[in-house]
Amino acid sequence: MLNAIREKGSVDSVKLNLKGKDFLTLAEFQSNEIMYLLDQALKLKKERKRGVVHQELSGQVLGMIFEKSSTRTRVSFEVGMLQLGGQAIFLSSKDIQLGRGESIADTAKVLSRYLDGVMVRTHQHDTIKEFAENATIPVINGLTDLHHPTQVLADLLTILEHKGVLTGLNMCYIGDGNNNVAHSLLEGATKVGMNINVASPFGYEPNQLIRDHAKVTAKKNGSSVLITNSPEKAIEDADIVVTDVWASMGQESELEKRIELFKPYQINNKLCRKAKKDFIFLHCLPAHRGEEVTAEIIDGPHSVVFDEAENRLHAQKAILAALMGK
Repeated sequence: MLNAIREKGSVDSVKLNLKGKDFLTLAEFQSNEIMYLLDQALKLKKERKRGVVHQELSGQVLGMIFEKSSTRTRVSFEVGMLQLGGQAIFLSSKDIQLGRGESIADTAKVLSRYLDGVMVRTHQHDTIKEFAENATIPVINGLTDLHHPTQVLADLLTILEHKGVLTGLNMCYIGDGNNNVAHSLLEGATKVGMNINVASPFGYEPNQLIRDHAKVTAKKNGSSVLITNSPEKAIEDADIVVTDVWASMGQESELEKRIELFKPYQINNKLCRKAKKDFIFLHCLPAHRGEEVTAEIIDGPHSVVFDEAENRLHAQKAILAALMGK
């Protein structure tokens, strides 16, 4: 089914109504809905390059709540709204009373009266869940400690552009398995029929509920999930190699300990010899060369990290247009 959807290559052929839906995790979307968003992103990207002007969100305003700082998330959403004819408002946690002077529920209800959609980048996933439960407008997860679905949609878009297909490819993620990127990769890869291996040190494996759900999804879509402590096993015959920083935002105090523990999980030339010769390398950025990845890999011929970064914009636009479009 997944290949059939992709081969049609037309947004109109799989037209779906996602208006008003929240975008909190990829697990909450069906496989055909994810493929629809990817086709939308490809369409919007191609038309933008040709100079087509879009006005799908004319007159609409997106609120962007940031409890965690960002480069790519803020710029891609703000530019995305402008390119779709709308506007975006930056709302720093220092400037609003989210969960402090005012409850999360009340803030969600008030902002629903002012805005057409909200993107929230926060710490606890329960925060965005509570916000969405009380909002009457679409709520988009710009990142939580548990999930990073907008990043992974851009990752899938990048893979699709470079490989031409998604179903049947072998992805490996090597590094901290208990982080938001690894969790959303498990959800996203299995939804589109990709095999995914995750390698991390003992005690840093992915969240048990997320990996169990991913295995069920993989079985349904004819793919596989492997959770291992061996980076060599994970990367064998990989089409896509992915990593992330070893210490995410808020974990800086653990950096020295993690650097020692994660050394065998560095993405370097020696390890990548076990991947397929035409593998592509992904990293959500920012990257620390010499830690989770060497310069030879991230700045080398296999790296597509800047295509991946650009695709945050196009994937974001697809989400915004689908959830908020008229």
